[in-house]
Amino acid sequence: MLYASGANAACDKMEKVTAVWLPIMQTTAYYVALEEKLFEKACIEVSSNKMESPNQIIDALIAERADFGPPGAAAGIAMIAESKFPGKLKVFGLQGGGIAVNRINDGLIVKPDSSIKSFADLKGKSLGHVPGIQWRTISRHMVRAAGLDPDVDVKLVDLAVAMQVPAVVGGTVDATLSLEPVGSIAVASGKAARAMTNPVAKVIADPFYSGASLLTTKFLKDRPDVARKVVAIIDEATDLVNANFAKYKPALAKYTPIKQDQLEFLAQPYLRGFKDLNETDMKSYQALVDVFIKEGVVAGPINVKDKILAKSDIGN
Repeated sequence: MLYASGANAACDKMEKVTAVWLPIMQTTAYYVALEEKLFEKACIEVSSNKMESPNQIIDALIAERADFGPPGAAAGIAMIAESKFPGKLKVFGLQGGGIAVNRINDGLIVKPDSSIKSFADLKGKSLGHVPGIQWRTISRHMVRAAGLDPDVDVKLVDLAVAMQVPAVVGGTVDATLSLEPVGSIAVASGKAARAMTNPVAKVIADPFYSGASLLTTKFLKDRPDVARKVVAIIDEATDLVNANFAKYKPALAKYTPIKQDQLEFLAQPYLRGFKDLNETDMKSYQALVDVFIKEGVVAGPINVKDKILAKSDIGN
């Protein structure tokens, strides 16, 4: 491939890096990095592979078919994978939402005239969620925290993101625990309502992170200089999004199922780059992992601090 732009003229060679990502809000910083050509400017050629589920991302990273998972890779599934294959992954960013930071990550979505106001009202009813072990586990925990038995009182249903609002509107399920932008778009359409905003942050941790940015330790070990560049690029793109979400929203219509006329309704995600991760973020991520341990999905104890990229790992 020939690179004619001035930015690339200075590159002796282009380093090839493989990314696996999900077309969701939490991945916004990656879309901005692509749009702003931050990888090319750093002499990196990205093989960019869109995945259909969180599990596919983690599988590709564990099998070393990819070098990194941009923001939006599943934070919980990453730790399940780490417990089975220790030392394979490092976390270098977190994405989600929170009540105190006024950023929406998830909502309990119902019909506008529904009697369901909280998870406690789901007895004898059905709840849809993002397919896979991460959101199944979070949903079970949310039901249990409301005093109900997830095996007896509520029917949990795997529902692809695009099917969640139609399922609520059509009565296939009584409610969904949905990630943004499902809630914002549903509320704007008038066809559905949020019974609760950020319910998971209320129960597990505030802020709450369901997404993570991931590097394979193989990539880190074999090409530390390139890995360092990738981390810096995602940090730079994260800063751009956080500073001016309105400017970069149009990229979402290109990379996700969000349509141009829905952009105005989107809630800004809470994105944390590597350089900004702090003690509050660590505690929040630990709280999610502890839920997975409590629900019997993964054996503990797991200390998430051991799984977070250290500055020394990239020579900083």
